[in-house]
Amino acid sequence: FKLGVLLEEARLRLGLTQEELAQKCGTSKSYISRIENDASDIRLSTLMKIVNTGLGGNLKLTLKV
Repeated sequence: FKLGVLLEEARLRLGLTQEELAQKCGTSKSYISRIENDASDIRLSTLMKIVNTGLGGNLKLTLKV
């Protein structure tokens, strides 16, 4: 499970650059790059903002034990 890869794939499907996604969700291009390359931890609230506001999607988490 690589969150960064999932975000990058979604961004590319929408035809967005990292800069465009960053502007839509109020962050920096370098932060988006770090997330996509799994070089930065991400808070759940920030992830939700990127998915909801930046990508126009919904976040669904599943926990299996």
